[in-house]
Amino acid sequence: MRLFGKTLTAAAALALTTSVALAEDVEVLHWWTSGGEAAALNVLKENLAAGGTGWVDMPVAGGGGEAAMTALRARVTAGDPPTAVQMLGFDILDWAAEGALADLTATAQAEGWDKVVPAALQGFSTHDGKWVAAPVNVHSTNWVWINKAALDATGLGEPTTWEELVAVLDKMKENGITPLGHGGQPWQEATVFDGIVLGMGGDLYRKAFIDLDPAALGGPEMAEAFNRLIKLRTYVDDNFSGRDWNLASAMVINGEAGMQMMGDWAKGEFLKAGKVPGTDFVCIRFPGTQGSVTFNSDQFAMFNQADAAKQEAQIAMAKAIMDPAFQSAFNVVKGSVPARTDVPNDAFDDCGKKGMADLAEANTNGTLYGSMAHGHAAPAAVKNATYDVITAAFNGEYADGATAAAALAEAVAAAQ
Repeated sequence: MRLFGKTLTAAAALALTTSVALAEDVEVLHWWTSGGEAAALNVLKENLAAGGTGWVDMPVAGGGGEAAMTALRARVTAGDPPTAVQMLGFDILDWAAEGALADLTATAQAEGWDKVVPAALQGFSTHDGKWVAAPVNVHSTNWVWINKAALDATGLGEPTTWEELVAVLDKMKENGITPLGHGGQPWQEATVFDGIVLGMGGDLYRKAFIDLDPAALGGPEMAEAFNRLIKLRTYVDDNFSGRDWNLASAMVINGEAGMQMMGDWAKGEFLKAGKVPGTDFVCIRFPGTQGSVTFNSDQFAMFNQADAAKQEAQIAMAKAIMDPAFQSAFNVVKGSVPARTDVPNDAFDDCGKKGMADLAEANTNGTLYGSMAHGHAAPAAVKNATYDVITAAFNGEYADGATAAAALAEAVAAAQ
């Protein structure tokens, strides 16, 4: 963790020279409660503290953020919104449409955010031409994290196709470990399904999850995707139900499981455990998805505040989030990549450098897709309907993939 200390010091020093001291605190609602997430969040806390802005923590545990959004709704309904809230995708746009979010446009224009934030992210940072959120990172969901010793023990290489992936998983099972570390929660199963569908082609992913094309949602390709999901269920241990994602990461870290299919926030757990990319674990794109990226972006939306000091604190936080030095320091620890395209990759490890290169490639080639599993492909009602079908399929509630695909098309149509 030496790198964490150095990058934190650099970010804090920059904040000392560029921020005006403010007495007001920011109350921040978030769901970053795992070890790696908490370490990354400390970078932001220290950055703000160096500029004189205090931090009042409001953590709501739950890896997908659903519990946090429930808590937020209660606070807003009671007329007491937090200063800032970690948010994803369509949740930001929904709150903006309600007129609940502060306007950050003047700050964004003064600092040129539109020139350095990818257009796909700006689609969720802005509403009706106004900036309403500051993106802290870009996560990509189509990753596989593999225990290197377990992979080496198979005698096989890093899988690049579905067939090669199955061969590696089979060999891991023969070797006496759980092949796939997984937590049985709907958002985790949807994250796995993100990779499966993208691995069958970007066109299928876009048509099904972004365009919501009934033929793609219920067709033969989606049926095969569900068959693959059902196959992966056979590699999970019996105690997976309800397991938090970071505990599944720990299984891979400790050699109890061979691999985990999870977004790049999982890397923060490996780093916190002192593991080294390429030596202790390997990071690959879900087989068949190299060149394409499904993303989500953690952003901080600022809720309307009447008090001028609180408004100033919000602006200070937004500036701190978008500071290039902070974007580097934070994302090195978090496992994600910067939301700004002008941040150098010098401080990042091999997986981080790959993530930044993959994002740039996908952005250039038009193969950067909002993640269905993480609220960046379709509104919440559609996402939740999709979750229900995916989890039911994973738990054996459909006879086969074709039945699941038909149920998906029906559920999405009903949710729109």
